[in-house]
Amino acid sequence: MRAFHELFRVMSRPAWAEIDLNAFQHNLQVVRRAAPTSRVVAIVKANGYGHGIICAAKALPDADAFGVASIDEAIQLREAGVKQRIVLLEGIFDADEMDLVVDHHLDLVLHNQTQIELLKNCTFISSTGVSSTIAPPTTITVWLKIDTGMHRLGVAPEETASVINQLQKLSFIKQPVILMTHLASADELDDLATVNQLECFNKTVCALDHSINQEKSIANSAAVLSWPESHVNWVRPGIMLYGISPFSGKVAGDFGLKPVMSVKSKLIEIRELVKGDTVGYGGQWVCDQNTRVGVIAFGYGDGYPRHAVNGTPVLLNNKKAPLIGRVSMDMMTIDLSGHKHANIGDKVELWGKNLPIEEVAQLSSTIAYELVCGITQRVKFVEN
Repeated sequence: MRAFHELFRVMSRPAWAEIDLNAFQHNLQVVRRAAPTSRVVAIVKANGYGHGIICAAKALPDADAFGVASIDEAIQLREAGVKQRIVLLEGIFDADEMDLVVDHHLDLVLHNQTQIELLKNCTFISSTGVSSTIAPPTTITVWLKIDTGMHRLGVAPEETASVINQLQKLSFIKQPVILMTHLASADELDDLATVNQLECFNKTVCALDHSINQEKSIANSAAVLSWPESHVNWVRPGIMLYGISPFSGKVAGDFGLKPVMSVKSKLIEIRELVKGDTVGYGGQWVCDQNTRVGVIAFGYGDGYPRHAVNGTPVLLNNKKAPLIGRVSMDMMTIDLSGHKHANIGDKVELWGKNLPIEEVAQLSSTIAYELVCGITQRVKFVEN
């Protein structure tokens, strides 16, 4: 059996992603230094931004809580042994999920009246299997999202006091609730939108009963790095934990962050083409001279952006080589003119520790979030 697995490993397609577990810890410390008085909700939704939700959570044992988008993600973490608080960032979608919230000790974000009505009318299944409208055996921590300008989710600022009053009447809700909002433009430092959102949030909170010492949460990754007034009790970093800049035109290293994911492959073919030959589908790229072309075993079927432009760099033997021709499903081609010693089997880094993902994203008219989330299942993940 061992011999079979060894043979499979040798023969398998060379497309893999290396996950640097130490980089996770390093990036969390960058968060801690930037917001030293805040607790941290590490955002691991969307399968840990494509890095693996269990991998991300296990690599961040010092996080105070984890943020997920769904019950399914939360249960994955609990079944993997994660003990920290888990925050359901979109809350529940139907009343049946409340039993799972209770069973798995989850924090619940509420963002509209419909969800509040679900809470008011929900029943809980006791350990004997009997339905009951009585409160669950433990109280539920609620985070109330206020819409201060994102206009996606959240109760209106003027409705906040009324909603809190409704929640205070539910005996199974831990009091006081945590107040939160989400910043729409924290990555745009010259945009007054963030200033306006912070003012709206603070004004809304100040209008509440000051005898209630409510915890607050505002900052995402961009705000952690650039809006210290937003840090308050809890910060909610996402993309920066994975070693990716939240700012356009900046890379991870500009903030002392270390990329967690390095995507790699190998050269599987080298072709000697002559002037006038075309490369790839549609003959989009034409050799303007005799050209040595390398073929890499990685394409959009693996998660590389199909719309990456000619000239987008890959790193071959620690030196950049430009993409030429269209990216296809399983392969991509590069110009080896500056790599006269390249050979079939040489490793290629498509983005990661030595080649910023932000650069690849910009040349592909997308964002780094989409690239890491888009790596497909046929790419092998290797933790180190």
